[in-house]
Amino acid sequence: MNNESRDSAGPANGERELPRRTLLSAVSLGLGAVGTALVGVPVLGFILAPVFRKRPQVWRKVGSPEEYKIGETVNVVFVDAEALPWDGVSARSAAWLRRETEDEFIAFSLNCTHLGCPVRWEPGANLFMCPCHGGVYYRNGDVAAGPPPRALFRYPVRVRDGAVEIRTEPIPMV
Repeated sequence: MNNESRDSAGPANGERELPRRTLLSAVSLGLGAVGTALVGVPVLGFILAPVFRKRPQVWRKVGSPEEYKIGETVNVVFVDAEALPWDGVSARSAAWLRRETEDEFIAFSLNCTHLGCPVRWEPGANLFMCPCHGGVYYRNGDVAAGPPPRALFRYPVRVRDGAVEIRTEPIPMV
């Protein structure tokens, strides 16, 4: 029997032999799919987490109304909404708080809407100034000059049970 007749006869019992190249291709594709899933699922979870994650919102007391003068803007410190028990000092956040009238307060985020640098209040000019790229905001938080694309973010404020409270939210993403 020559080699040609043996190859054409094929395996016994009518079974078909899977060529090595086909088997290796299938194994390679399977391992590639598993590797893609192992890398892709965590990356996809990281990208989609902010969409599906519930953002905590907590009212934090920042003092009594008598502590703040009408028309004055001051820096207030409070515990961040997403603070964990072991965060320590890094759990603190802050805002600019201004008393407009007897009953009305406004709170602004410290972060510039351009790149997130901390803005400072200039009482003589009645402006918020960003030292990083020259962003300037009016006392109501609207953009006065520079690169910021929108007004300063505001925190909700209320007076309840003799205390001024700010509803903390995660630091706004720029």
